[in-house]
Amino acid sequence: MLKKNVHAIFLILFGISLLFWVPSCAVNPVTGKQELMLLSEKEEIHLGRETDAQIVKEYGIYEDPPLTTYLNDLCQRLGNVSHRHNLTYHFKIIDASVVNAFAAPGGYIYFTRGILGTLNSEAELAGVIGHEIGHIAARHSAKQYSRAQLAQVGLGIGTIFVDSTIFSGLAQLGAGMLFLRFSRDHEREADDLGVEYASRVGYDASQFAIFFESLERMNPGSDRSGLPGWFATHPSPENRVQAVRGKAREWQQKLGKSDFIIHRDHYLKQVDGLIFGDDPRQGYVVESVFYHPHLRFQFPVPATWKLTNKPSQVQLVSERQDAVVLLSVATSPSSREAANTFIAKTGAYVIRSDTIQVNDFPTQRLISEIRSQKEIYRLMSYFIEKGRNVIVCHSLTPSSRFQHYAPLFENSMRQFKELSDLKRINVQPDRLRIRATKASDTLENTLRSFGVGNEKLKEVVLLNGGNPNQVIPANTLIKMVEKGY
Repeated sequence: MLKKNVHAIFLILFGISLLFWVPSCAVNPVTGKQELMLLSEKEEIHLGRETDAQIVKEYGIYEDPPLTTYLNDLCQRLGNVSHRHNLTYHFKIIDASVVNAFAAPGGYIYFTRGILGTLNSEAELAGVIGHEIGHIAARHSAKQYSRAQLAQVGLGIGTIFVDSTIFSGLAQLGAGMLFLRFSRDHEREADDLGVEYASRVGYDASQFAIFFESLERMNPGSDRSGLPGWFATHPSPENRVQAVRGKAREWQQKLGKSDFIIHRDHYLKQVDGLIFGDDPRQGYVVESVFYHPHLRFQFPVPATWKLTNKPSQVQLVSERQDAVVLLSVATSPSSREAANTFIAKTGAYVIRSDTIQVNDFPTQRLISEIRSQKEIYRLMSYFIEKGRNVIVCHSLTPSSRFQHYAPLFENSMRQFKELSDLKRINVQPDRLRIRATKASDTLENTLRSFGVGNEKLKEVVLLNGGNPNQVIPANTLIKMVEKGY
């Protein structure tokens, strides 16, 4: 006991000493001021690489090599004029319809395909990429990691040295740190840097303000991927639009140029064919049945439960938020081995285990309990062999609620079966399509001439960053949504 207390005291004293030691060693690349920072640049890059692996695994990458190359080239150009031009920047498109962009320490930048569909020019794009590079240049995410680690030290948890790094707890914080809200001061600084970098590369950074105006009008939220929307992670500073336009004018005067570029048509041609909204090929619900076209299975789900669909896991949460169904794919060669692996990794207390058949699929069914600090959860788990995969379904709820939900859990998984309906298998997503106007008219009339109905009119107007009465010249490119099937 004495040894443990000494170790805890040492952790706290070590953390306190860092408050005095680190500021003399860390200089902010943007401001030149000393600041609290537990991560060296080498450790920051290593942490970014680990976080990147988690992001890719959990949320998936949108595969479009020409579009990715185009975006990455612009990212490199902006990175080269940043305050940390020595970093290697990595740009990736996240396969999610939510409107957001975020950055990991060490030079990793992510845009969802949702935000790419919202932008309307290369100048807007440059502003948003510059904004995210600004977060990296000013080490905003690294500061969040540092503060979180100091909080862990203050609580006496974690260890100090693992694999020659300062804190092993950093690796355990994971991708969730990326989605903490920045402060408004950090957002304002990233806005200023985004304007600066875009202007230095030659773009009309005032277009960056148009993106914020569009966001305010659209007010986009989260999607089925579980990723938060822009406003959940990027709080708006006061007078943001005016401040961005003011900074853009300052940089245009400072650079002594007048021919700053927008490249609206060039950008729109790059996103022609981009998937818009949720991709049903990754799984979808119709009339209270979940269909997975790729893995070709289906099972019923409660109509009022909320679905979150990630590449690594499908999650269903009850309306009262007191029960969860988690669906994933295991790498085990059999259902029995998958069940044994689950027990070994979680330390679950097994109440019952039996081998059954679910619509001709060999299945291991498990009833178990897992204890947290505050609650005991009871799980009904099905490990279903399907082809070369083991489909794993964990249905869990507090033990006190298990008898209430058990019939629903059982009913859903007992109806798990092969998906053979070609109509459900061969689904296709909606896509952005770029069309040229034939004559000058208002945006509303133009969209109606292209077949946009009343129920979608407002959405498509906002998608084009305009207003219904705005006059659109002939031969103007506009975005349309082509319905999938």
